[in-house]
Amino acid sequence: MFQMISGSALIVTMADKTKSTKPANKTPPKSPADPAKERAAKRLSYESNSSHEGAMAAELSALEETFRKFAIHGDTRATGKEMHGKNWSKLCKDCHVIDGKNVTITDVDIVFSKIKGKSSRTITFDQFKEALQELSKKRFKDQSNEEAVQEIHKLIEGKAPIISGVTKTISSPTVSRLTDTTKFTGSHKERFDPSGKGRGKAGREDLVDASGYVPGYKHAGTYDHKVQGSKSYSTDGLKKRGKTEG
Repeated sequence: MFQMISGSALIVTMADKTKSTKPANKTPPKSPADPAKERAAKRLSYESNSSHEGAMAAELSALEETFRKFAIHGDTRATGKEMHGKNWSKLCKDCHVIDGKNVTITDVDIVFSKIKGKSSRTITFDQFKEALQELSKKRFKDQSNEEAVQEIHKLIEGKAPIISGVTKTISSPTVSRLTDTTKFTGSHKERFDPSGKGRGKAGREDLVDASGYVPGYKHAGTYDHKVQGSKSYSTDGLKKRGKTEG
């Protein structure tokens, strides 16, 4: 019995020692936060970040918009994020980056091949800016690097691809000979009338001629005219003969 009591007393003593060894929590309780102040702080932080991002977007929006317009020109599958060499050359031509003196089409192709990746056929917007920086040194030689970049950006910002007019057909002797219906022979000749207009179904099918004339007869339809002419001639002859006898 004594051992049981002693054992329980020992357990209680050890538990008391364990509780006494734990450090006391001296951190003062947090005061309840004001929801209105938290919302205001978050709004100010969001607005500051948005204004910074908006300023960066406004700085590059015109240049990026031009890049996108030329990147998707003539390609319905393009996303506007990458530009191939053909549209890069068109951009430099339409925006007058190529002046024929300081910058030529050859310079544009060389810069494109230099900037793009070895296994790539397109350039991104960042590579596009690098290419413009390379050309700005040649296009505006008398200005500093920063001024040259700004000037070449001004040439491009806000521009769009120039769509040329309808391509004019070029007449050639070969095409004229192939389309001249007066020189057609055989069954092809039968499909067109003397003026070159198609005869439609009559030129494609053998229609039975029920007029009674021999095929190829050129004086069809002149019988009545000849008969009437002969009748009027005979009548006039009889009148003249009657006057003479009278």
